[in-house]
Amino acid sequence: MAAESCKKAKINVAVFFGGCSSEHGVSLSSASSVILHLNREKYEPVLIGITKEGHWYFYEGSPEMIRDDGWEHSGCCTPAALSPNRGEHRLLLFRPWGVDSLNIDIALPVLHGRNGEDGTLQGLLELAGIPIAGCGTLASALCMDKDRAHKLAALSGVRVPKALVLKQGDAFGDAETFAGETGYPLFVKPVKAGSSYGVTKVSTPEQLASAVALAFRYDNEVILEENIDGFEVGCAVLGTNDLITGEVDEIELSGGFFDYTEKYTLKTSAIHVPARIAPEKAEEIKETAKKIYRALGCSGFARVDLFLTHDGEIFFNEVNTIPGFTEHSRYPGMMKAAGYSFADILNMILEQQEYLPHTNSANVCSTCAS
Repeated sequence: MAAESCKKAKINVAVFFGGCSSEHGVSLSSASSVILHLNREKYEPVLIGITKEGHWYFYEGSPEMIRDDGWEHSGCCTPAALSPNRGEHRLLLFRPWGVDSLNIDIALPVLHGRNGEDGTLQGLLELAGIPIAGCGTLASALCMDKDRAHKLAALSGVRVPKALVLKQGDAFGDAETFAGETGYPLFVKPVKAGSSYGVTKVSTPEQLASAVALAFRYDNEVILEENIDGFEVGCAVLGTNDLITGEVDEIELSGGFFDYTEKYTLKTSAIHVPARIAPEKAEEIKETAKKIYRALGCSGFARVDLFLTHDGEIFFNEVNTIPGFTEHSRYPGMMKAAGYSFADILNMILEQQEYLPHTNSANVCSTCAS
């Protein structure tokens, strides 16, 4: 009987949310949706909230308070830290009466942007030997870096926009020369940032200096990219060896570009899924997305964003290793169009890393330990 109960033990999933990133609020929305759709018969969420200042807490309140950004002051938080001891797989809880701990079987980071999506948290998890439901350290870091991601995609045979990278202290004249050769409009972006923070579509030479200065507020490297005359498409990819793709989506803009406001309000834009393109072109986009996914060493899941020109050429834009995960986000929307529910997606992501919970003296019933 004891052995049967152990077989049915739930798998503890550490869901990380918040983070000291400009995308803190986006993470709260994604995480609350993930928690609400998690299969509670199989998985037990262990909620780990990270404040904007970088403080870690074990959170025992409702997902709704995460979504509404009330979790931190809810009275349901206990200071916490991840044990780096490989093989322990423990979250340390600093209770008023002493140190307690919880077992972690799988980590599911739902953190967007720097200090969560860029390989930093993934490195800590890999050091601690905790399986990650999603991309690992190297892929996360590469995908956050627009310059290096583009270079690897180009080596795999995918077309990328012409670009110039500026570091702090580089001559501004280099940017002016590039812009003169490429022509306007062009894009100026931080090399490592998400949700279009610090991104400017530059239409005239007079706008260039302020655009570069804005991008440098978010990173110590800035990339200038040629404008691709077409529209953005995306492809949800799930898996590590055998890859599944969602239906390709298409972003319709009435003007400007898909900036932060448009991504989260769709005030003047629309997302079409499936994209309004020929089935043959959609299949080509899916295959290109998988090629990029593999070239950058992605695993678990990611959203690959590309440009499709009016002539039917495909250009790489970027990979989001932890894309938005609300019910209205692009990744779940593309997978839903392919026949997968939100709960299905989470099950498929977590099952890739599924294993029997490791046993240690703090985590096993007395019958099994004897």
